[in-house]
Amino acid sequence: MSDDCLFCKIIAGEIPATEVYRDEDVFAFEDISPAAPTHTLVIPVKHLKDVTEAQEEDDALLGKLMLVANKIATEKGLIEDGFRYVINTGSHGGQTVYHLHLHVIGGRAMSWPPG
Repeated sequence: MSDDCLFCKIIAGEIPATEVYRDEDVFAFEDISPAAPTHTLVIPVKHLKDVTEAQEEDDALLGKLMLVANKIATEKGLIEDGFRYVINTGSHGGQTVYHLHLHVIGGRAMSWPPG
């Protein structure tokens, strides 16, 4: 946990969020500024600034983030029509909160290219 991280404070319950999933490794909650009808953030409990900070010992954690995202996409009915996973990294990648997070976005047609 990082004392000055918004998402670490959400995990700790210091800042309210609409929880979607929680276990000892992963926390998921609804985005407060959704980009689509479904927009859920899936984050590791372990503070990693971004995906580039992940090390070999984090391989199971990264896989678990994807599996939890799949579970959420299924529960929210996104599988049949499709959806998007996004991990923004760094300022040019659009990252605004520096705690690794995976966006599960769906419920409408997406355009390409993004951004």
